[in-house]
Amino acid sequence: QVQLVESGGGLVQPGGSLRLSCAASGSIFSINAMGWYRQAPGKERELVAVIISSGSTNYADSVKGRFTISRDNAKNTVSLQMNSLKPEDTAVYYCNAYLTPLRGRPGDWWGQGTQVTVSS
Repeated sequence: QVQLVESGGGLVQPGGSLRLSCAASGSIFSINAMGWYRQAPGKERELVAVIISSGSTNYADSVKGRFTISRDNAKNTVSLQMNSLKPEDTAVYYCNAYLTPLRGRPGDWWGQGTQVTVSS
């Protein structure tokens, strides 16, 4: 099986920065893409940023210019550098991976989430 574990969430003032990290472990053959989603109270889960195996990235319009996604394929990790944080960035952030396990079909895997709170 596969596990995704997030870290780096916390409380930060508006305008501040946080860096989230996610490590995938287990019986993984290959990872096609990794990304970050977030869900605020009463809202639907939304895509924040994604990076695919080629290195190409995509961002939600609301975070372009403020957030940067990066990867370390050798370590099966993905990070999200969040700068100029706003109160509306407050949410639980979830790591996602679309991967192929050693035994099984390709599919989505999710971490448990890490809380990011932006407040003065």
